[in-house]
Amino acid sequence: MPPPIEVAGRWIKRYHVTSDPAGIAPEVVEAAYAILPELLPAPDGTPPATFVVLHRGGDDGAYLNTYSWVWDNVLHFRGAAAGQPVLGCPDADPSHFVPTDRPWIGCVWELTPILHERDAWVRHMLARPASGVPDLDAYVTDSLTGGTTGDRS
Repeated sequence: MPPPIEVAGRWIKRYHVTSDPAGIAPEVVEAAYAILPELLPAPDGTPPATFVVLHRGGDDGAYLNTYSWVWDNVLHFRGAAAGQPVLGCPDADPSHFVPTDRPWIGCVWELTPILHERDAWVRHMLARPASGVPDLDAYVTDSLTGGTTGDRS
C-alpha cells in the first residue's frame, strides 16, 4: 500500500486495487491523484482525514473512490472514473479522470478498506486514546495491511 500523502490540507490514506501483479500504471496513479482536490470536502472542523481506493479494472476503466471524514463521524463520498463511457467518461483512456455523479460508493472489491477505516477512526479519534484527545497521527498510520481486497471474508 502506498504511504499517506497530504493534499489540500488533508491527510490521504491510499489503497490500490488491481489484479495486475505489476500494480497500477504510474500515469493512471498520477492522473487519479491530480483530480483528488476536486473530490475533497470543505473543512468543517473535523480532523482532516480521507482515504481513497484507486481501482484499475480488468477493462479500460479506472476508478477513484474518495471517502473523507466530516461532521466528526460521517463519511463523505465523491468519486471519479476514467476510461468508462457508461460513467460519463469522454474516452477509453484510463488516465482521463472525470468526477462522477452516481451515488455508488464502490464495487465489492473496493469496499474492504471501509470496515478497517471505520474501526481505525473509532479507535484513534472517537474512543479517545489514553491521552483523552483524538490522535490523528495514529489514525493516519493505521492502515489495512497484507493480502488483497479479494481474499478477505
